[in-house]
Amino acid sequence: MSERSERQQRNQLVINEFRSAGGVVGGDFDGVPLLLLTSTGARSGEPRTMPVTYLRDGARLVVFAANGGRPRHPDWYHNLLAEPTALVEVGAESYRVTATVTEGVERDRLWAQQLLRTPYFRTFQERAGRRIPVLALTRAA
Repeated sequence: MSERSERQQRNQLVINEFRSAGGVVGGDFDGVPLLLLTSTGARSGEPRTMPVTYLRDGARLVVFAANGGRPRHPDWYHNLLAEPTALVEVGAESYRVTATVTEGVERDRLWAQQLLRTPYFRTFQERAGRRIPVLALTRAA
């Protein structure tokens, strides 16, 4: 089985646990703020759901395209660039959002907040060899 297939299987287990337990996930994600992000596949046009760590910033949810420190951006990032409207599940609630890539001072502020909460993201940045994009998800009207 390929590394990608193994990751997809692990993600599906996390998604199933998240949905069956009202947004609570244990194991490696115990205590980690986690949401499910369903974006539209940039090439396929099909819905794609991924568990993603997030940070609250007022009414917005902020996600980080760290991809576990891999050298390429995660697929969901490319999906959101192509179609910024997505669905999030947070706890037992789900709603539509619009994604915006943050830049400059705002991006740096949000990244610094995430590092305070989850210092291991610093390792992701070092391993990735790329600037990790930070996206704000705003509830759609």
